[in-house]
Amino acid sequence: MEPGHAEVQVRPGNEGDLVALTDLYNHYVRETAVTFDTTPFTPAERRPWLLSHPVDGPHRLMVATAAGSGRVLGYASSSPFRAKPAYATSVETTVYVAPDTGRRGIGTLLYQALFDALADEGLHRAYAGVAQPNAASTRLHERFGFRYVGTYREVGHKFGRWWDVAWHEKEL
Repeated sequence: MEPGHAEVQVRPGNEGDLVALTDLYNHYVRETAVTFDTTPFTPAERRPWLLSHPVDGPHRLMVATAAGSGRVLGYASSSPFRAKPAYATSVETTVYVAPDTGRRGIGTLLYQALFDALADEGLHRAYAGVAQPNAASTRLHERFGFRYVGTYREVGHKFGRWWDVAWHEKEL
């Protein structure tokens, strides 16, 4: 059954979410080209990623859960865009939604919560790379004011083929 907005809670991620977040991400690692990771993670391997997203600051993790059961339905995060200091006011954002949710609206709720949380963090730009083709992700990013800035052609190789990544940016 597709959850309605009233049945979904969005909150900062925490260590109690680690196994569910790892399982969700591993689905995309194993089954899709939306991430270019090729080997599934253990929760222990994924823990540093989770810990790099505190409840405040520019690098956040927002988790959508089903009201009542607490089942993780998806997450959105902001992470460093690049490691060099001059990039500190830019973040890379991403959204992953559990494949069995019907998806409708969860990505929107997650991104809204993420950008609300980032509003007072002194950030200048958000960037998102969308492996192509992925019309649903492109629409989500456009809905939040991202604009297309270019495509890296055949930048990733997974499942025996090459994948393009379209880059989008949003003023914060």
